[in-house]
Amino acid sequence: MPWTELIIYKEKGGKVPLLEWMDKLPQKIKNKWTERLEDLERYGCELRRPICDYLRDEIYELRVKRGRVNYRILYSFVGQNIVLLSHGCYKEKKVPEIEIDRATKRRENYLSNPQAHTYVEE
Repeated sequence: MPWTELIIYKEKGGKVPLLEWMDKLPQKIKNKWTERLEDLERYGCELRRPICDYLRDEIYELRVKRGRVNYRILYSFVGQNIVLLSHGCYKEKKVPEIEIDRATKRRENYLSNPQAHTYVEE
């Protein structure tokens, strides 16, 4: 199976929600996210629970738990073997609907103008 391309969402103004969220995380959690993102890159749509789960409206969650804190990265498939990483969030019982709605809107923004909404590392 070919590797999955990971694209990080960027706002029109240049903000990158996922990276801003990750910058605030402890280093141990960042390291765990590196592993999870490598899993997503390697296995793409074949990845299953407990590493990821489908939420709704073509939005998935990548999962990390540390102690009692549930960290999530919301993402969607925007092409064959192409994933758009929307943003990160925390959850208690379930991912808040507002976070899923935000990821859905970002997916729509990306699909309408991929170049404007793709983060490119400098």
